[in-house]
Amino acid sequence: MLMGAATTQAQNKNAKATLEVDGVCMMCKDRIEKAAIRTKGVKSATWNVDTHLLNMIFDERKTDLATIEGNIAAVGHDTKNVTATLEAYNSVHACCRYRDEGVQLDHNNKDGHDKDDGDGHQ
Repeated sequence: MLMGAATTQAQNKNAKATLEVDGVCMMCKDRIEKAAIRTKGVKSATWNVDTHLLNMIFDERKTDLATIEGNIAAVGHDTKNVTATLEAYNSVHACCRYRDEGVQLDHNNKDGHDKDDGDGHQ
């Protein structure tokens, strides 16, 4: 009787990954990080508003990057591989609409961007 050899790839319970995620502000940061963290298996997620990079630690035995990106797109933020639906994108706060050139310009104006207006949005 012949025995077949099966190869299995070990999955890392503390995998590190970086994703590019579109957004413009601290409200976006909160939404993106929550969407990632709420994905079963994601242990930490930190998004940088300036670089648009989301750094994560996650358990590959419980989730994968495609699932995480799908969950981020579901709350209205595009990733390099997944574009949020128009419905999801339109659900974000009007000043978080990163696809709008005017919104991008407003957020690039550091004089108005650094001031907290009281709604958690800077």
